[in-house]
Amino acid sequence: MALSSTGIGSNLDVEGIVTQLMAVERKPLTTLAAKQASFQAKLTGFGTLKGAISQFQNAMRGLTDPAKFQGMKVTSADTGIASVTAAANAASSATPGSYTLEISKLAQAQKMVAAGQKSDKSPIGNVATESTLSFDFGTISGGTFDSGSGKYTGASFTSNGAGTKTIKITSTNNSLAGIRDSINAANMGVTATIVNDGGDSPYRLALTVNATGKTNSLKISVDAGGDPALTALLGHDPSKNVGQGFSETATAQNAEFKVDGISISKTTNAASDVISGVNLNLSKTGGPTTITVARDTAAATTAITSFVTSYNTLAQNLRDAGAYNASTKTAAILNGESALRSVQTQVRAILNTPIAGGDSAYTLLSQAGVSFEKDGLLTLDSAKLQKAMEKNFSGIAGMFASVGKPSDSLIAYSGTTPNTKPGAYSITIDQLARQANTTADAPTNVPVTAAITGSSAAELNINSTTDAFDIVVDGVSVRVSPLTADYTTAETGPAALAAALQKSINDAYTAAGKSPQVTVTESGGVLKVTSNLTGSASSVSISDSPGKTKLFGAAPTTTSGADVAITGSNNTLEIDLDGTKATVTLDDGNYSYADLAAAIQSKINGTAGFVAAGSSVVVSQTAGVLKITSSRYGSASSVAITGGTASTSLFGTPKTEAGLDVAGKINGVAATGSGQILTGATGNDAEGLALMINGGTTGDRGAVNFTRGYAVQFEKLAASLLSSEGPLTARTNGLDATLKNLEKEKQRITDRLEQTEKRYRAQFSALDVVIGNMSKTSAFLSQQLANLPKIE
Repeated sequence: MALSSTGIGSNLDVEGIVTQLMAVERKPLTTLAAKQASFQAKLTGFGTLKGAISQFQNAMRGLTDPAKFQGMKVTSADTGIASVTAAANAASSATPGSYTLEISKLAQAQKMVAAGQKSDKSPIGNVATESTLSFDFGTISGGTFDSGSGKYTGASFTSNGAGTKTIKITSTNNSLAGIRDSINAANMGVTATIVNDGGDSPYRLALTVNATGKTNSLKISVDAGGDPALTALLGHDPSKNVGQGFSETATAQNAEFKVDGISISKTTNAASDVISGVNLNLSKTGGPTTITVARDTAAATTAITSFVTSYNTLAQNLRDAGAYNASTKTAAILNGESALRSVQTQVRAILNTPIAGGDSAYTLLSQAGVSFEKDGLLTLDSAKLQKAMEKNFSGIAGMFASVGKPSDSLIAYSGTTPNTKPGAYSITIDQLARQANTTADAPTNVPVTAAITGSSAAELNINSTTDAFDIVVDGVSVRVSPLTADYTTAETGPAALAAALQKSINDAYTAAGKSPQVTVTESGGVLKVTSNLTGSASSVSISDSPGKTKLFGAAPTTTSGADVAITGSNNTLEIDLDGTKATVTLDDGNYSYADLAAAIQSKINGTAGFVAAGSSVVVSQTAGVLKITSSRYGSASSVAITGGTASTSLFGTPKTEAGLDVAGKINGVAATGSGQILTGATGNDAEGLALMINGGTTGDRGAVNFTRGYAVQFEKLAASLLSSEGPLTARTNGLDATLKNLEKEKQRITDRLEQTEKRYRAQFSALDVVIGNMSKTSAFLSQQLANLPKIE
């Protein structure tokens, strides 16, 4: 009987047998693949959830600014006259109301033009001479201005102390074009152009001061060793009748306007300190118009609506991620995930906890019209919110943002750290911050005020016709006619005559549109007329006339005005300011006390080293005693005069005070002071709470109430959830690890299956050969049996 097979040697179906056996062997791989797909889906689900939380975090971060909830809205009835915007501090400084605005003048900048030149490319003066141009900004006052010539007579110039700027003129830039380019490159606040007027010498250097306002007029000095031609062309001192190289084509002036009838003058057309919380931008003269300041409830409503929408979006994503459909018996990807439940619990816990630390009556969202629906989402009752804002507008911000409210108006909330806990914290100030300063030990050389003193007692029977006289004060002459009166009575006398004469002189100047003024005194019947200016700008003289002799005697004494003299032998100060050292050089000249203080301030503040270090000073004087004060507060503030040729003559042996940091306690614990900032101590509930102490007194200064609103808490929670230490990261890291292990298991099983398949093929191939051989033997035996003799 023959064997039958489909194999190679025996027709045995080796491939089919191995395939079926391997299908059974591969079933663990199928189970493993299902696990991988499940874990990968969870990983994707957590990635989507992280994205939703990140979006929520960004939305909450945008709502942590208190200004979004307590902003003010300002409007102008006529934007053609003035436009307005709310200032950054409007929430805390603006008061709702309406204000009447009238504008009589707009601020404008000074413009000047120099004498014409034949060429704008040719050198001016001696090409081998190096000159230094110094630009100072200040106020021109007094005297008269001739609009035809553009020159001043009898005026004075007072530096604004912002800093003197200098440029060098050498053979490389001493043409008109080179000077223009050097001025513009210096970026000093002056724009230079060249105008061609079409004349015989057509090229004229024109300067425009970039800043508006009467305190920003120009004085230009050429150093003593500078080229005479440059000095004649560019030297410009409006306080000197001779020495004004430029003609003024536009006078620097302040904006002049009224708010609710109060006259106001500002150097620019933009003012942020006139109406609290309002940025005012003047456009043209006119009015009256109305500026309205109101609480921006619409912006607050928008912010709260955004909060509700963002929360609901996150809540819906959390709910969908863990949902289960009972009717279809299908579960969402993250159903049953403990990490998801943890997120949901933490989110709900925040909204279920009242806001702590504030002084507001609002501590729960429901008080602002925000409540939970049955589905767990939030809804906003706009009418209830509106009533809440009408009742306590400022309290709304504390429910959402980080808000610090000091009870003392001279203390400002400056910031916190994540370690600051909400609460009400007492404030005690032990030491106020101080700016470093150095003060001269005595007045410097005393400026003299001009005066004329009678040589004998004045006659007291005055006739306005015969007793008139001409007086020149500070370079301005007017005719004075004293009031007709008999000052010989007991009710009048010399004192009344002095008062009447002072009024007559000052009225005469006012009527003539002039500004010089005088003070008239008497002693023993002898009259004295004193200029109200000091220094060389001060002068008083009276021409010969019957009035002069009758009032001041035959030979009155004239005292000339004189200034503090600064020359090449006493013009430098070596200054150590906030740790930076530099030498400043004062311009030679005569100064009044006020002008000298302004000049020193301007030179220091214009020194490149101090500008680069961010340091500046204020220089003041009291009765000629100079004082330099650093603009910086605290232990980082220092100022000292360490030398210089003017140090002794101007300051003698000055007294120096070091800067002091503020010192005090927050929440009863010693806080850290830096300048004017006092910061809560580490380890205390008020840790990181920073307060700006803007003056006041030492001792108990009330308290600060600090809150972290819901938006702040959610932003912090989202950051925690998304951090490398958060529950979501821990879970996704676990899923990643599981997927890696499953991949390793898959590879292990795959490697084993390869070996198993090889073994199966070898076994069944061998069986096939055996069966084949057996078939051959069977066939042979069958053949042999067939050939055997048949037995009958």
